[in-house]
Amino acid sequence: MPAASEKKIRVVVAKPGLDGHDRGAKIIARALRDAGMEVIYTGLHQTPEQIVETVIQEDADAVGLSILSGAHMTLVPRVLELLREQGADDVVVTLGGTIPSDDVNELKELGVAEVFTPGASTQEAVEFIRGAVRS
Repeated sequence: MPAASEKKIRVVVAKPGLDGHDRGAKIIARALRDAGMEVIYTGLHQTPEQIVETVIQEDADAVGLSILSGAHMTLVPRVLELLREQGADDVVVTLGGTIPSDDVNELKELGVAEVFTPGASTQEAVEFIRGAVRS
């Protein structure tokens, strides 16, 4: 439980693109909530513009993108670009889903803080976001 003086970490969990499978995103959202974070889940079929608008409106500390469709090399760079344009490049961006290992380094070079692939535990995600936001 966060101390009374500590602001709750605010995380937007988003499903960009046409991917219709959100079970993993909902599991992560629940784990982050259970860890005391405030979670805003945007639902399915969000555009990068909608996601960034939500991040700005909600004054989020982090955004977790969940992509299973294979469109991560198009959608994620666009989200990062829009965050920079809005002066929100201090928002911690994480990515989860079926991301080929060949793409992970490039995504990190673009500004993704961490990539969680199938098999990553919810605890890993919680601890990473907590540490990244606090530092």
